[in-house]
Amino acid sequence: MGLKTVLIDAWSRLNFKPVYSDHLGMPNRRAFPEAYASWVPAADERRLAAYKLFTAYDSNQAAELAEIHGGSTERDRREYGDPSMFVDTLVAHVMGRGQTITVPGAEHAASDEADGGQAAAERVQDLLRDWAETELLPMRMKQAERKAVSLGDAVYRLAWDPAKERVTLRVSDPGFYFPVIGEDDDGGEYPQRIHFAWELPEDKQRNLPARLRRITYELDWIRPATASGVDRNSRPVRAPVMTEPADGEPPVPSLGKGDVADPDSGAISRIYPWSDKPSYRACYLTDATWELGDIRAPADVDSLPLEKATFATRSDGEVLDHLDLLIDFIPVIHVPNTVPPAEEHWGQSSLAAVLQVFDELQGTDTDSARASATTGSPIIGLAGKNITGSGQHAVAPGMVFTLGENGRMDTLNTAPQLQELRHQRHDLSERAATVVRLPAVSLGTMDPSKVPSGYALALSLGPLDSLMDDMRLARDHKNTLLLKFVQRLHLAGQHPDWAGITPVPAKLIYGPYTPTDRDAVLQQVTTGVEKGVLSLETAVRMLTEAGFPIDDMEKEIEQIQSRAFAQARDLADALGNPDEVADFLGRKAPEQPPVPPIQLPPQPGVQPPQDPQGQGPAGQPEGSGGNP
Repeated sequence: MGLKTVLIDAWSRLNFKPVYSDHLGMPNRRAFPEAYASWVPAADERRLAAYKLFTAYDSNQAAELAEIHGGSTERDRREYGDPSMFVDTLVAHVMGRGQTITVPGAEHAASDEADGGQAAAERVQDLLRDWAETELLPMRMKQAERKAVSLGDAVYRLAWDPAKERVTLRVSDPGFYFPVIGEDDDGGEYPQRIHFAWELPEDKQRNLPARLRRITYELDWIRPATASGVDRNSRPVRAPVMTEPADGEPPVPSLGKGDVADPDSGAISRIYPWSDKPSYRACYLTDATWELGDIRAPADVDSLPLEKATFATRSDGEVLDHLDLLIDFIPVIHVPNTVPPAEEHWGQSSLAAVLQVFDELQGTDTDSARASATTGSPIIGLAGKNITGSGQHAVAPGMVFTLGENGRMDTLNTAPQLQELRHQRHDLSERAATVVRLPAVSLGTMDPSKVPSGYALALSLGPLDSLMDDMRLARDHKNTLLLKFVQRLHLAGQHPDWAGITPVPAKLIYGPYTPTDRDAVLQQVTTGVEKGVLSLETAVRMLTEAGFPIDDMEKEIEQIQSRAFAQARDLADALGNPDEVADFLGRKAPEQPPVPPIQLPPQPGVQPPQDPQGQGPAGQPEGSGGNP
């Protein structure tokens, strides 16, 4: 055995586990055989092993992995679900109480001063919210968040589904995710090629050997048009579409619809629906399968031999062999749990920093279980002359022992040791919560009667506030990118509801995660609106963040104004315009009867004005008026 190699990377916090890091710093091959598959790049071996180790802790199976290296005694360790409880708590806090899609400007679309941009923002906001409800976005987000919190990374995959006529969103295990990051590339930048790869077990019933499936997204220069076909071995492939020969000219590859080739450079460009500028890049999709026996070293996931591949065929008959998706971005979003270090790509699991504490908790729980056995069924010692002549006795309820002269019965009391173990467990639990930055109130272990004041409670939530700020910061850009891709894919799929719409920035707002005194917030909002220091829009937003069941802020404001008769009366006195008042109440102003003309009595010595049509004053006909 040589000198131990110390590796420091995103998963080096697991190096204390002998099953994960041997004298060379590499995981145990028997415990993590998947990480050493021939097609897995060497740079991903520790990452895949770390995912499996985190999953084992989350599933109460860490002892099974430890048994491979430490022997059968490791299997006796108790695991009571502390890591899983931490993960569930963090996921609940990160997601908050509900998520809302907002588009800046949409909240002003109903005002009289709204312009076309604000109306378009409201339209996009409604379409995105409808899509989120149909595609079960909160459930997909929770699936991704659980992987991100427990493993350190999560991955979204988006695709246009012609049958469903909408964008579909799926969550992939990060263990299947292999971005191609070059030596000179910045890990924080978006990869230009991404693989999803996993092994398919042997299927004896269908006579299928063990296989490897790989789905690849790649950004590349726009190429000439291709069509589905077969090669000489009847294997589905894509082939260039050639033009018809004319005037003795040989056929040449044809361009796709709307593509333009530069006569000087030969570069092909196209204009996408979400941009006014020509683009020279396109995303190509490949879905292929290899038999494991056809993969030979040194080929890895990025250099598999395409001549041995079997390409999949989509439901519409298109062969997935470098299929042009007619988009200029890769519809894959990697979500790290934490903000990655500079020039790094991967996040860190929330369990990584406390795995040693969890091991101590397992050891303490194991010792407690053993101590409780001797406390509940104590060891009894008998002294004196034993008239039965037996050296051992079975103790049972109601049993009577007859002792001889100077006889004595003693019991071994292990209750103090058991109590000390329980104190030790409590201290370890608090230590784990402190390291993760989860205060007792967030875990539900604090007695509410022991909280001196609301201010003290707010101070105790300080570590949780900073933790949530960090975790949500790592997700904000990814969520914005997700909604951006959803808009673009709907345009690429030519959905009729999205026709003529220009993508706009949209945000996904998380709900509150801390316990809120709703009565105090309601009183604060009411006083602020009455005193005129808070607008109605701000007040409704505060109520929404406090957890009040407000689904649509705009409709809530309209309903409140429709019953604000006292304010409407003040508005009428100030403006004297019934139309403005009716618009404030969301109603139609009643039609006003015409005002009759004012008839004044004639004044002495003043000749009343004559009507040009020969009528007298006030429309009276001229004449004697009945005088003789």
